[in-house]
Amino acid sequence: MVNNENLSDYNLPQLPSGTDVVLAAQVLGNEIRKTPLERSPRLSNKLGRDIFLKREDIQVGRSYKVRGAYNFISSLAAADAARGVVCASAGNHAQGVAYSCNRLQIQGTIFIPSTTPRQKRNRIRDIGGEWVQVREVGATFDECSAQATKYAVEAGAVYVHPFDDARTIAGQGTVVKEIFDQCPSYPAAILVPIGGGGLLAGTLAWIKQFHPETKVIGVEPAGAASMQAAFAAGKPVTLPEVDTFADGTAVARVGNITYEIARKFVDAIVTVPEGAIASEMLELYQVEGIITEPSGALSVAALRKYVDLAALPAGPIACVLSGGNNDVSRYDDIVERAMIHEGFRHYFLVTFPQKPGALRSFLNEVLGDGDDIVLFEYTKKHNREKGPALVGIEIDDPANLTGLLARMDASEIEVEKLEPNSPAFGFVL
Repeated sequence: MVNNENLSDYNLPQLPSGTDVVLAAQVLGNEIRKTPLERSPRLSNKLGRDIFLKREDIQVGRSYKVRGAYNFISSLAAADAARGVVCASAGNHAQGVAYSCNRLQIQGTIFIPSTTPRQKRNRIRDIGGEWVQVREVGATFDECSAQATKYAVEAGAVYVHPFDDARTIAGQGTVVKEIFDQCPSYPAAILVPIGGGGLLAGTLAWIKQFHPETKVIGVEPAGAASMQAAFAAGKPVTLPEVDTFADGTAVARVGNITYEIARKFVDAIVTVPEGAIASEMLELYQVEGIITEPSGALSVAALRKYVDLAALPAGPIACVLSGGNNDVSRYDDIVERAMIHEGFRHYFLVTFPQKPGALRSFLNEVLGDGDDIVLFEYTKKHNREKGPALVGIEIDDPANLTGLLARMDASEIEVEKLEPNSPAFGFVL
């Protein structure tokens, strides 16, 4: 937990306030959708609390990012707008900038990492039309951002920061203002995904000015927990590496402004493993029919077991579904991560003796009822006596793993279980 202070005590003029969020809402007006706030029967029944989902996955550009981008770009003086704008983005902010450039007829150059899903790349070009140019640079947002800022200086264009600017933050904060307008009673807590921290900062600015009794919990993917790293270091720091599965929040370094606001006001920050995010994405799709990107499901995934709900005040809990730009080609990876996380799928290095019947012995003596081989890559190139194989086994109940491992230990076949956090597991996932 982090100690809160009154917003009036935070005497730094560059930081946005709740009032700035209100003004941003007026600027946005009908330019963006007032997305619905929907009660989730599945989560509410399961958790014994009223759980509401803020559907920014169906926002313009299928992400809340358009709120910050439009508020920023519409604020530019005519002379600045004439110079054009530049941004760096993993995809969602880019769509927001593209939409704003098209609507306001301002030229924009958009830098995106090479890892940006195809669906997002195509949407950026479609939304921006003739008003934007797209450049693919670097493998991560931070590499891409460095090139974009350099280009902005050289070209004399205005850099539209995706999270670390008061105008961007204020625009993104309009999400929480809408939640309070829509919720049947004031939420006891808001769960917000964290990438660079813009949505969290905007949420905190408005909440701590107008509804300080409401708790705000930030949620990070375990593979890109840059806000927690900043808290530990006492300042923003750059993570040495990030897991890009949750590409919308795969930011190696949070913003200076967003860190300061979070440090002062956030009630808690939790991390969620990528496997839990994948599991929740599948639940949202299969039960509610909601398609989210990994970062979009982040806040809801935190409800699984990463937030102490009993410690929160009575009342509704609102989760921001921050984006819905997911490429369908990624679903094989999503299913794989979910199955591994939930304990249904396991991988082993199995060394079979080179003699007749070795494989049949493994199938008959080691595999049990309900066990199924989902991957088998076999080679005899190891040596003349033994041949290693990568074997993936799916079990129908995670509790059955103990029996499977016991049968492996009792057999004459050499078996090594690959753990998800081991370097060798990278060859599987």
